[in-house]
Amino acid sequence: MGHREDLLVGAKRCLYAKGYARTTARDIVEESKTNLASIGYHYGTKEALLNAAIMETLEEWVAELKRALADAADLPDDPLGRFELAWTRVVELFERHRPVWAAQFDAISQVDHVPEVRTFFVEAQRHAQQGLVELFLGDVDLPPHTRAAVGQFYHALLSGVMMQWLVAPDRGPTGESLAEALRTVLDGVQRSGSGSPL
Repeated sequence: MGHREDLLVGAKRCLYAKGYARTTARDIVEESKTNLASIGYHYGTKEALLNAAIMETLEEWVAELKRALADAADLPDDPLGRFELAWTRVVELFERHRPVWAAQFDAISQVDHVPEVRTFFVEAQRHAQQGLVELFLGDVDLPPHTRAAVGQFYHALLSGVMMQWLVAPDRGPTGESLAEALRTVLDGVQRSGSGSPL
């Protein structure tokens, strides 16, 4: 590996061990066995390097999630059953990749202090929302505004689920509890449409 790859590996290790805000350029240099000048040469700033490290770890997580959801044959036919099993797999993967999400939430806390972090997450959020629609609904034909809304919904759900698991792993949502909640909400909407109170 060259210095660029070494720096990325070192930055990922630092994110897992120390988080985004507490990782210094010197930490990355020590972990990657490179030098401070290499960060500037290859990435421009420490923040750009850490952003690249977060993006790569998230891409690895998404690739693993896609593999977990790829075999549609073992997913139930009914939409709520598919929803439950899909989110069960999301939660299982989260438990194995907890440091990725901890680092991401740590990085998000810096958006008001480091402009590069906000810029990174604006684009990453847009990309994530598009990817989540494809991941959970497949190649479905939706009007652009509906696709955007569905992406925002799935992204909000994913972020909320992950935050709850980070704060209280023993009380985090499960695929079963999320499906139960969705079923209850849908039942309430149907009752409301027929004139019954929610």
